Amino acid sequence: MSETPDRWSNRHSSVKHFEPLFRFEHLANDHLRALSREFRLMAETTLAMCHDGPELTVALRKLLEAKDAAVRQLVLDQQARGGS
Repeated sequence: MSETPDRWSNRHSSVKHFEPLFRFEHLANDHLRALSREFRLMAETTLAMCHDGPELTVALRKLLEAKDAAVRQLVLDQQARGGS
């Protein structure tokens, strides 16, 4: 993600833990990548606005849960349409 500043470095380990979980480049499907990228951007926006703390960790965890659920639904939608 060279187009954005590295918001993950110099953060508490409980925050840094989430960085690889918000990566999306490895996804083969363009739609999955696009959807996942939006969640990565939201995580980075949150990091830009908030200091490290327990509520930031909770916010990132819940955002990750939302991303995972949205990606799973998109996969199900694509399977129902017979796509990949």
